Amino acid sequence: MGESFQSAQIVKTAAGVQYHIGAGPGDVASTILLVGDPARAEKVAARFDSVEVRRAHREYVTLTGQYRGAPLTVTATGIGCDNTEIAVVELSQCVESPTFLRVGSCGALAEGIELGDLVVSTGAVRLETTSSWFVPEGYPALAHHEVVLALLEATAGVTDRRVHAGLTATAPGFYGAQGRRVPGFPPRDPDLPARLGAVGVKNMEMEASLLFSLASLRGLRAGAVCAVYANRGADTFVDTDLKDRAEAACIEAGLGAVEVLRRMDAARGGDPLWRPGHGL
Repeated sequence: MGESFQSAQIVKTAAGVQYHIGAGPGDVASTILLVGDPARAEKVAARFDSVEVRRAHREYVTLTGQYRGAPLTVTATGIGCDNTEIAVVELSQCVESPTFLRVGSCGALAEGIELGDLVVSTGAVRLETTSSWFVPEGYPALAHHEVVLALLEATAGVTDRRVHAGLTATAPGFYGAQGRRVPGFPPRDPDLPARLGAVGVKNMEMEASLLFSLASLRGLRAGAVCAVYANRGADTFVDTDLKDRAEAACIEAGLGAVEVLRRMDAARGGDPLWRPGHGL
Protein backbone atom coordinates (compact mmCIF):
# COMPACT_ATOMS: atom_id res chain seq x y z
CA MET A 1 0.00 0.00 0.00
CA GLY A 2 1.28 3.48 -0.86
CA GLU A 3 1.85 6.35 1.54
CA SER A 4 -1.19 8.26 2.76
CA PHE A 5 -1.19 12.00 3.35
CA GLN A 6 -2.67 13.66 6.42
CA SER A 7 -4.16 16.93 5.10
CA ALA A 8 -4.55 19.13 2.05
CA GLN A 9 -3.03 22.06 4.01
CA ILE A 10 0.49 20.88 4.84
CA VAL A 11 0.76 17.79 2.66
CA LYS A 12 2.88 15.21 4.48
CA THR A 13 2.88 11.56 5.49
CA ALA A 14 2.19 10.32 9.00
CA ALA A 15 5.97 10.28 9.49
CA GLY A 16 6.16 13.96 8.51
CA VAL A 17 7.75 13.47 5.08
CA GLN A 18 6.89 16.55 3.04
CA TYR A 19 5.09 16.02 -0.26
CA HIS A 20 7.34 18.03 -2.58
CA ILE A 21 10.82 17.93 -1.06
CA GLY A 22 10.63 14.30 0.08
CA ALA A 23 12.31 15.09 3.41
CA GLY A 24 11.00 14.86 6.94
CA PRO A 25 12.00 15.36 10.58
CA GLY A 26 15.57 14.21 11.19
CA ASP A 27 16.57 14.82 7.58
CA VAL A 28 17.28 18.55 7.87
CA ALA A 29 19.76 20.57 9.94
CA SER A 30 18.89 23.86 11.61
CA THR A 31 21.14 25.75 9.16
CA ILE A 32 20.22 25.37 5.49
CA LEU A 33 21.99 26.62 2.39
CA LEU A 34 19.59 27.17 -0.52
CA VAL A 35 20.80 26.90 -4.11
CA GLY A 36 18.86 26.78 -7.35
CA ASP A 37 20.94 24.26 -9.28
CA PRO A 38 21.08 20.61 -8.08
CA ALA A 39 24.65 20.46 -9.40
CA ARG A 40 25.57 23.33 -7.08
CA ALA A 41 24.07 21.43 -4.15
CA GLU A 42 26.45 18.58 -4.92
CA LYS A 43 29.37 21.03 -5.05
CA VAL A 44 28.40 22.36 -1.63
CA ALA A 45 28.00 18.88 -0.16
CA ALA A 46 31.41 17.90 -1.54
CA ARG A 47 32.81 20.29 1.09
CA PHE A 48 31.02 18.50 3.94
CA ASP A 49 32.99 16.20 6.26
CA SER A 50 30.32 13.59 5.59
CA VAL A 51 26.91 13.32 3.92
CA GLU A 52 24.42 11.34 5.96
CA VAL A 53 21.07 12.13 4.29
CA ARG A 54 20.20 12.31 0.61
CA ARG A 55 16.67 13.14 -0.49
CA ALA A 56 15.66 13.87 -4.08
CA HIS A 57 12.09 14.41 -5.27
CA ARG A 58 10.96 16.36 -8.32
CA GLU A 59 13.41 19.27 -8.73
CA TYR A 60 14.29 19.31 -5.03
CA VAL A 61 17.55 17.80 -3.77
CA THR A 62 18.38 17.87 -0.05
CA LEU A 63 21.74 16.78 1.34
CA THR A 64 22.52 16.82 5.06
CA GLY A 65 25.78 16.01 6.76
CA GLN A 66 28.51 17.31 9.01
CA TYR A 67 30.46 20.44 8.18
CA ARG A 68 33.39 21.17 10.46
CA GLY A 69 31.84 19.33 13.33
CA ALA A 70 28.20 20.44 13.13
CA PRO A 71 25.13 19.47 11.06
CA LEU A 72 24.45 21.39 7.84
CA THR A 73 21.91 21.00 5.04
CA VAL A 74 21.98 22.16 1.44
CA THR A 75 18.77 22.11 -0.61
CA ALA A 76 18.45 22.73 -4.34
CA THR A 77 15.11 24.43 -4.99
CA GLY A 78 15.10 24.91 -8.74
CA ILE A 79 14.51 28.38 -10.16
CA GLY A 80 12.12 31.04 -8.94
CA CYS A 81 9.95 32.16 -6.06
CA ASP A 82 7.25 29.54 -6.50
CA ASN A 83 9.78 26.73 -6.04
CA THR A 84 11.46 28.59 -3.18
CA GLU A 85 8.12 29.07 -1.39
CA ILE A 86 7.57 25.31 -1.36
CA ALA A 87 11.12 24.62 -0.17
CA VAL A 88 11.09 27.18 2.65
CA VAL A 89 7.65 26.19 3.92
CA GLU A 90 8.33 22.45 3.81
CA LEU A 91 11.86 22.65 5.22
CA SER A 92 10.42 24.69 8.09
CA GLN A 93 8.13 21.76 8.91
CA CYS A 94 11.14 19.45 9.22
CA VAL A 95 13.22 21.44 11.72
CA GLU A 96 12.40 24.10 14.29
CA SER A 97 13.58 27.68 13.62
CA PRO A 98 15.93 27.08 10.68
CA THR A 99 18.40 29.66 9.37
CA PHE A 100 18.44 30.04 5.56
CA LEU A 101 21.36 31.25 3.45
CA ARG A 102 20.81 31.57 -0.29
CA VAL A 103 23.93 30.93 -2.40
CA GLY A 104 23.01 31.99 -5.90
CA SER A 105 23.76 33.95 -9.05
CA CYS A 106 22.53 37.28 -10.34
CA GLY A 107 22.83 40.08 -12.85
CA ALA A 108 24.47 43.38 -11.87
CA LEU A 109 22.37 46.55 -12.18
CA ALA A 110 24.38 49.29 -10.45
CA GLU A 111 27.56 50.90 -11.75
CA GLY A 112 30.83 49.60 -10.41
CA ILE A 113 29.76 45.95 -10.18
CA GLU A 114 31.65 43.64 -12.53
CA LEU A 115 31.31 40.06 -13.72
CA GLY A 116 32.54 37.63 -11.07
CA ASP A 117 31.92 39.99 -8.14
CA LEU A 118 29.83 38.93 -5.13
CA VAL A 119 26.74 40.77 -3.89
CA VAL A 120 25.41 40.37 -0.33
CA SER A 121 21.74 41.33 -0.14
CA THR A 122 20.61 43.62 2.68
CA GLY A 123 17.02 43.59 1.42
CA ALA A 124 15.05 42.99 -1.75
CA VAL A 125 12.60 44.81 -4.01
CA ARG A 126 9.53 42.59 -4.32
CA LEU A 127 8.89 42.54 -8.07
CA GLU A 128 7.51 39.01 -7.67
CA THR A 129 4.00 38.36 -6.38
CA THR A 130 4.38 35.04 -4.53
CA SER A 131 5.23 36.86 -1.29
CA SER A 132 2.09 38.99 -1.67
CA TRP A 133 -0.03 35.98 -0.77
CA PHE A 134 1.62 36.06 2.68
CA VAL A 135 2.35 39.73 3.43
CA PRO A 136 0.93 43.13 2.34
CA GLU A 137 2.24 45.02 -0.68
CA GLY A 138 4.32 47.49 1.33
CA TYR A 139 5.94 44.82 3.51
CA PRO A 140 9.74 45.18 3.38
CA ALA A 141 11.76 42.13 2.39
CA LEU A 142 14.81 42.43 4.63
CA ALA A 143 17.68 40.06 5.20
CA HIS A 144 18.42 39.32 8.85
CA HIS A 145 21.21 41.56 10.13
CA GLU A 146 23.15 38.64 11.64
CA VAL A 147 23.23 36.79 8.33
CA VAL A 148 24.24 39.95 6.44
CA LEU A 149 27.12 40.55 8.84
CA ALA A 150 28.15 36.89 8.75
CA LEU A 151 28.23 36.91 4.95
CA LEU A 152 30.24 40.13 4.83
CA GLU A 153 32.72 38.70 7.33
CA ALA A 154 32.93 35.44 5.39
CA THR A 155 33.51 37.07 1.99
CA ALA A 156 36.79 38.60 3.17
CA GLY A 157 39.54 36.71 1.38
CA VAL A 158 37.39 34.24 -0.57
CA THR A 159 37.70 36.09 -3.89
CA ASP A 160 40.01 38.42 -5.78
CA ARG A 161 36.91 40.22 -7.05
CA ARG A 162 34.98 42.96 -5.28
CA VAL A 163 32.23 42.32 -2.71
CA HIS A 164 29.16 44.59 -2.65
CA ALA A 165 26.27 44.92 -0.21
CA GLY A 166 22.88 46.48 -0.82
CA LEU A 167 19.43 46.05 -2.26
CA THR A 168 18.50 43.23 -4.61
CA ALA A 169 15.56 43.13 -7.03
CA THR A 170 13.70 39.83 -7.20
CA ALA A 171 11.91 39.21 -10.50
CA PRO A 172 9.19 36.61 -11.20
CA GLY A 173 10.89 35.45 -14.41
CA PHE A 174 14.16 35.50 -16.34
CA TYR A 175 13.32 37.07 -19.70
CA GLY A 176 10.38 39.47 -19.85
CA ALA A 177 10.26 40.07 -16.11
CA GLN A 178 13.89 41.21 -16.19
CA GLY A 179 13.51 43.37 -19.29
CA ARG A 180 15.56 41.18 -21.62
CA ARG A 181 15.14 42.10 -25.27
CA VAL A 182 14.42 38.80 -27.01
CA PRO A 183 13.36 38.84 -30.69
CA GLY A 184 9.75 37.75 -30.96
CA PHE A 185 9.17 38.12 -27.22
CA PRO A 186 9.38 41.87 -26.55
CA PRO A 187 9.31 42.73 -22.83
CA ARG A 188 6.78 45.25 -21.56
CA ASP A 189 9.46 47.13 -19.60
CA PRO A 190 12.88 46.86 -21.28
CA ASP A 191 14.25 49.80 -19.26
CA LEU A 192 13.58 48.16 -15.89
CA PRO A 193 17.22 47.19 -15.17
CA ALA A 194 18.47 50.71 -15.90
CA ARG A 195 15.79 52.31 -13.71
CA LEU A 196 16.53 50.01 -10.81
CA GLY A 197 20.26 50.56 -11.11
CA ALA A 198 19.75 54.33 -11.19
CA VAL A 199 18.15 54.23 -7.73
CA GLY A 200 20.90 52.10 -6.23
CA VAL A 201 19.58 48.57 -6.58
CA LYS A 202 22.68 46.40 -6.86
CA ASN A 203 21.51 43.27 -8.60
CA MET A 204 18.59 41.22 -9.87
CA GLU A 205 17.73 37.57 -9.28
CA MET A 206 14.64 35.42 -8.71
CA GLU A 207 14.36 34.23 -5.10
CA ALA A 208 15.59 36.61 -2.38
CA SER A 209 12.52 38.74 -1.66
CA LEU A 210 10.32 35.69 -1.18
CA LEU A 211 12.90 34.10 1.13
CA PHE A 212 13.30 37.27 3.21
CA SER A 213 9.55 37.85 3.47
CA LEU A 214 8.79 34.32 4.63
CA ALA A 215 11.69 34.33 7.09
CA SER A 216 10.59 37.64 8.60
CA LEU A 217 6.99 36.44 8.81
CA ARG A 218 8.04 33.36 10.80
CA GLY A 219 10.80 35.08 12.80
CA LEU A 220 13.69 33.24 11.14
CA ARG A 221 17.14 34.34 10.02
CA ALA A 222 17.78 34.52 6.28
CA GLY A 223 20.26 36.11 3.92
CA ALA A 224 21.70 35.80 0.44
CA VAL A 225 24.98 36.08 -1.41
CA CYS A 226 25.09 35.92 -5.20
CA ALA A 227 27.83 35.67 -7.78
CA VAL A 228 27.49 38.14 -10.65
CA TYR A 229 27.09 36.26 -13.94
CA ALA A 230 25.64 39.12 -16.02
CA ASN A 231 26.16 42.86 -16.27
CA ARG A 232 22.89 44.23 -17.57
CA GLY A 233 24.17 47.72 -18.35
CA ALA A 234 27.16 46.48 -20.34
CA ASP A 235 25.17 43.53 -21.77
CA THR A 236 27.92 41.05 -20.90
CA PHE A 237 27.89 37.53 -19.46
CA VAL A 238 30.60 35.49 -17.75
CA ASP A 239 32.72 32.97 -19.56
CA THR A 240 32.93 29.44 -18.20
CA ASP A 241 36.19 29.96 -16.32
CA LEU A 242 35.04 33.08 -14.49
CA LYS A 243 31.64 31.51 -13.81
CA ASP A 244 33.27 28.53 -12.12
CA ARG A 245 35.55 30.74 -10.02
CA ALA A 246 32.70 33.05 -9.00
CA GLU A 247 30.48 30.12 -8.06
CA ALA A 248 33.28 28.57 -5.98
CA ALA A 249 33.82 31.89 -4.16
CA CYS A 250 30.08 32.21 -3.52
CA ILE A 251 29.93 28.70 -2.06
CA GLU A 252 32.97 29.47 0.09
CA ALA A 253 31.25 32.63 1.34
CA GLY A 254 28.10 30.71 2.24
CA LEU A 255 30.00 28.03 4.12
CA GLY A 256 32.13 30.65 5.84
CA ALA A 257 29.00 32.50 6.96
CA VAL A 258 27.73 29.29 8.55
CA GLU A 259 30.85 29.21 10.73
CA VAL A 260 30.54 32.92 11.60
CA LEU A 261 26.91 32.39 12.64
CA ARG A 262 27.98 29.53 14.88
CA ARG A 263 30.48 31.84 16.58
CA MET A 264 27.83 34.56 16.90
CA ASP A 265 25.42 32.12 18.52
CA ALA A 266 28.07 30.97 20.99
CA ALA A 267 29.23 34.52 21.82
CA ARG A 268 25.83 36.04 22.52
CA GLY A 269 24.91 33.53 25.22
CA GLY A 270 21.33 34.14 26.29
CA ASP A 271 20.95 37.39 24.37
CA PRO A 272 18.31 36.94 21.62
CA LEU A 273 20.33 39.11 19.20
CA TRP A 274 24.03 39.20 18.42
CA ARG A 275 25.63 42.65 18.80
CA PRO A 276 29.20 43.71 17.95
CA GLY A 277 29.94 43.99 21.68
CA HIS A 278 29.55 40.23 21.99
CA GLY A 279 32.58 39.70 19.76
CA LEU A 280 33.32 36.57 17.78
